Amino acid sequence: MYLNLFISYIYGNILITVIKFLVEKYNILVVGAGLSGAVIAERFANDNYKVYVIDKRDHIAGNCFDFVDSNNLLINKYGAHLFHTNDEIVWNYIQKFSDWQQWKHSVKASVDGKLVPIPVNIDTVNSLCCTHIKTEQEMENWLKSVQCKYKILTNSEEVAKSRVGEDLYKKIFKDFTFKQWNKYPEALDVSVLSRIPVRTTFESNYFDDTYQALPVRGYTTLIENMLSHPNITVQTNCDFTSLKDNITYDILIYTGPIDEFFNNSGLPKLEYRSIEFIEERYDNLAFYQSNSVVNYPSLDIPYTRIVEYKHFLNQKSPNTTIVKEFFKNTGDPFYPIPDIKNNSLYLKYNELASKEKSVYFIGRLANYTYFNMDQVIKNALDFYNSFIWNR
Repeated sequence: MYLNLFISYIYGNILITVIKFLVEKYNILVVGAGLSGAVIAERFANDNYKVYVIDKRDHIAGNCFDFVDSNNLLINKYGAHLFHTNDEIVWNYIQKFSDWQQWKHSVKASVDGKLVPIPVNIDTVNSLCCTHIKTEQEMENWLKSVQCKYKILTNSEEVAKSRVGEDLYKKIFKDFTFKQWNKYPEALDVSVLSRIPVRTTFESNYFDDTYQALPVRGYTTLIENMLSHPNITVQTNCDFTSLKDNITYDILIYTGPIDEFFNNSGLPKLEYRSIEFIEERYDNLAFYQSNSVVNYPSLDIPYTRIVEYKHFLNQKSPNTTIVKEFFKNTGDPFYPIPDIKNNSLYLKYNELASKEKSVYFIGRLANYTYFNMDQVIKNALDFYNSFIWNR
């Protein structure tokens, strides 16, 4: 005991972690305590594997991390997370770890001095294009009259124009995409704007999925419950790059940026977009805005959107909190940038990954792919099921 206290005092947290590995054998090391890592850890722990989960941040839950702020409001530290899925298996799985409250998400955009629904619907078109559309058939006819035709869609500009035409593309998507990605849609893969639906009705819900909900006590509690199995040990403030040459494990599950893992490969770095979150708190104000999320496509406004968390879960407080989001190139990696250069470079990293023994790369950053939360969970569950089946 005295030796451990002495080592902790001299060498700190990292060496204590190394000693734990040397003293106690773990079957699996999971790098990253976000959603991917938590699902994998929970599944293997239930199969009687001893799992060690580390994260370089000072908290679990990754980008889903949420907390109660000084206004007594539950807010996300890294941007609003809205769970939605059509996958019955994923939905049944997450029910084990939290109670859920139905939440039909809606988004507004500030365009030409008006707040209009996103995705584009009849109200959006009538407000911005001086039309008087009343029926679904009229909306379908209008869309056909403005949509640009392409034999093959090769980029996100063509995707947007093929759906809403030139005018709405410029008003809603062109500059907003640039603010998010620092690239115009013409330079981005078709997948970026293919995710955005278009309505032919007055429907204003953002998602169409069968299941749309928020965890009643937040995502951090959800992931705490996932990691609470006695076969799981969790260590935060622990950087894998400082430990990898000093620890032993049978299997490594890596959920961080794949180019960070191969830092000494000589390959260029992959590009990511990060976000700076600026919180503002207002006393004695019921609501700052009429909607939980308002997008700002114009380049004249530096932030991409304002999120007012009080709307979520119908929270009660005499005060309110808003968060402005500013996309940037530096900082924690949030979004892989899917263009030709990065997609090609990722294939080279993926080739390196395929040669690693007993190392598996799982998750948005490790796979350099944008996943929704349900896709993250499905990806992790599929990996676990495949691993167990083939062992």
